[in-house]
Amino acid sequence: MKKQDMNRDWIATAATLNSALPYLQRYDGAIVVIKLGGHAMGSDEAMESFARDVVLMRQVGVNPVVVHGGGPMINAMLDKLEIESEFVNGKRVTDAATVEVVEMVLSGVVNKRIVQAINDQGGMAVGLSGKDANLMICEQTDASLGYVGTPARMNPKILHDLFSHDVIPVIAPLGAGQNGETFNVNGDTAAGAIASALKADRLLLLTDVSGVKNAAGEVVTELKAGQIREMTRDGTIAGGMIPKTETALDALHSGVRAVVILDGRAPNAVLLELFTEHGAGSLIRPD
Repeated sequence: MKKQDMNRDWIATAATLNSALPYLQRYDGAIVVIKLGGHAMGSDEAMESFARDVVLMRQVGVNPVVVHGGGPMINAMLDKLEIESEFVNGKRVTDAATVEVVEMVLSGVVNKRIVQAINDQGGMAVGLSGKDANLMICEQTDASLGYVGTPARMNPKILHDLFSHDVIPVIAPLGAGQNGETFNVNGDTAAGAIASALKADRLLLLTDVSGVKNAAGEVVTELKAGQIREMTRDGTIAGGMIPKTETALDALHSGVRAVVILDGRAPNAVLLELFTEHGAGSLIRPD
């Protein structure tokens, strides 16, 4: 058998693994909630890469929880079924017909695609929604929006039970009402509520942007909650970043140790954030 010479790529790989040791030790047994959306759900290749990262996390002792969205898939199915939607102040009204489609797409097609991707990489994933085991009991957010809910009471026991058996929960953002009705919940909001209920070590919000940017358009790698509030007041944080940072602040207030807004388009983004010195995206901590 021919002896192989060491090359720079092999040495660099070994050095990367070696430098990851303190971070592997740091997150052993930690709960990390990941909000999956955007590009990471857009292709089979991206989904496979994400699933492999999640399985690796579980393999080294992390307890990952995946909470997903699915807006584009819902829109496509509503169009296919020719169900027209009303909008109030730019927000879709989720009527009885629409919420049935939302549940079918999120708990069915989208959830099981992610579960299968994780299982294909050697993990053991189980698909849930907030309706299962009373995980997420909701109140109606706004009567004018129909079946759109805000988490009011959480019961994370089922998730702890799954952790104890090395199972990776994959959660669709749906909740039950006090009278058994189904509520559609914003994916970031659901992820924040679940992370809060678990007192998670990290909440990772995967987006299609590289993180929170300052007035010069540069990504800020680490911020305190007070800085987020100030940047929102002066308009530096605007548009679609506002609900994400609001979710982050709510989660920090409820006991989540830190929140990271990071670019889900970057290969191995969650591994870079957890297991390298430089991390990825914008890390937000309490004041």
